[in-house]
Amino acid sequence: MSDVEIVAVCDVYEPHRDKALKIASESAQGSAEYREVLDRKDVDAVIIGAADHWHKKMLLDAVAAGKDVYCEKPIMHSIAEGLEMVRAVERSGRVVQTGTQQRSWQHYRLGKQIVDSGKLGKITFVHTYWYQNYSAKAERVALANVDQTKLDWKKFLGDAPDQPYSNEKFIWWRFFWDFGGGILTDLLTHWIDVIQWYMGETAPKSAATTGDLYLMDWQCPDTITTAYEYPGNFAVTFTGALAGGVDDGGIEFRGTEATLKINRTRLAVYPEGVRWAPGTQAPEPEIFARSEHDGTADHVQNFVDCIRSRKTPNASIQVGFEAARASWIGNLALKQGKKISWDAARNQIVS
Repeated sequence: MSDVEIVAVCDVYEPHRDKALKIASESAQGSAEYREVLDRKDVDAVIIGAADHWHKKMLLDAVAAGKDVYCEKPIMHSIAEGLEMVRAVERSGRVVQTGTQQRSWQHYRLGKQIVDSGKLGKITFVHTYWYQNYSAKAERVALANVDQTKLDWKKFLGDAPDQPYSNEKFIWWRFFWDFGGGILTDLLTHWIDVIQWYMGETAPKSAATTGDLYLMDWQCPDTITTAYEYPGNFAVTFTGALAGGVDDGGIEFRGTEATLKINRTRLAVYPEGVRWAPGTQAPEPEIFARSEHDGTADHVQNFVDCIRSRKTPNASIQVGFEAARASWIGNLALKQGKKISWDAARNQIVS
């Protein structure tokens, strides 16, 4: 953002801090203690990109210090944390944007208009997926190159249970329950936000999850499937696996009149009742749009604009909570080993 100056960066791992300083303003200062940043009078807003178990503490401290906040998804490490965060932000009056950037991405906004128009007919089923190849990820290089002498492990742990350091926990923290919530909170949170946005629903009424470790040596499943039922008489399934990255991630909205397929590169609407294109099992798309750029920049611009206007950003704290809540409901079903029913009004399992 050409009209924004990054005056401070903060990280408990010195090499990360140094890397951030190289892309910040020339006069930017680095710190291992985020409270030092919050104490600065020249800081208007902060971006929180810490491990999930730090999000609540950092966000509450930031709004209490009078700062606006962009907080990455998932905003919270538990549903109870999220409720506390929503209340704190509402009391503070600060601008908080949460990191489900599809809400500011042009072709995702077009998809919302298409669904709202009724063009798909009655939507009864939404399938979503995300596949990544962790067996070949660059993090494996990072695992072998962590300089523990330049890391404050105790500070990284925060209020998580005290435990011995390991490279896997530091680099792959998303897949250890003390720090993250696995594939569902990391990846599904993006897509379930789009689904709830398009369909006008804020929470599922039930969830069932199955998953296990087939590839990696951590705690959260590396292969997982979750099925949700929603009050609006439609079902959602999510599949996630970390053995291979072909197809990456996307969403399919299947209606009685047409199917909408959308991912971060394109949008396509396939009508029913039309002859399939030769050599395929679908007609030519009736509507097709490619994404010209990464919508994250638009999402940050929306945040900056709202800092100045004091308007509610595209992905408010409530939106971020609702998206992450759905992912955590899936994790609760996984941990209970059965289908659960959810009462959104009371934010609790009812059976």
